[in-house]
Amino acid sequence: MVKLNDLVSHCDDLLEVDRFRDYCPNGLQVQGKDQIETIVSGVTACQGLIDAAIEKKADAILVHHGYFWKGEDARIVGLKRRRLQALLKADISLLAYHLPLDAHPVLGNNAQLAQKLGLGIEGQFGREQPAIGLYGSLESALSVEQFLAVVQEQLEREPLHIAGDLKQIQRVAWCTGSAQSYIDQAVELGVDLFLSGEISEQTTHIARETGIHYVAAGHHATERYGVQALGARLAEDFDINHFYVDIDNPV
Repeated sequence: MVKLNDLVSHCDDLLEVDRFRDYCPNGLQVQGKDQIETIVSGVTACQGLIDAAIEKKADAILVHHGYFWKGEDARIVGLKRRRLQALLKADISLLAYHLPLDAHPVLGNNAQLAQKLGLGIEGQFGREQPAIGLYGSLESALSVEQFLAVVQEQLEREPLHIAGDLKQIQRVAWCTGSAQSYIDQAVELGVDLFLSGEISEQTTHIARETGIHYVAAGHHATERYGVQALGARLAEDFDINHFYVDIDNPV
């Protein structure tokens, strides 16, 4: 068992949240009970995850996508009211880490995705400071079909592929979630393939006209691993229970 304030401080320090200018508050977003024995983690603090946490008698929920995004309606009405009401009634805390969880060199979404796909990390790129995207290489070149098969097997969903010029892939850049606009910087890096979670209309044309392969592997699918790694780390550091709950999302 650990005090909520100690848990939050540990996460904030571990993920170095003060280094980031984010689109939402990182750390404790909803305060619940003071003592934490069980954490449920998930990608997004949706109603389904809250319900699962209540069922598991969790004391805190840990997510990548929390609440209070910049520019959103600040009123506590409708869907937001129902979610917050459920958390407060159950006395469950909500901890959310967005860009800091993308960027962590070991526990982060991008670092964890590299492990899943067998990618060696060589550096960072991206428009945020600090940068959150990564680039590197496969240990040995794979055909495009072989690499796509690895992505599908590891992420358990068929990726969308915009074909480039090369028949084999070795140098790769990647950034989880909705980072498809990073494709311009990936092209500048000279990699063979860029992988992200989503795709936009213009992404297709950029890939075709520059010759880079583009893979949209799913926003949710690419961002399942950071919260799992962080939750497991917290369970080890504080000898508490951790359960990851996957709320399926085809996006």
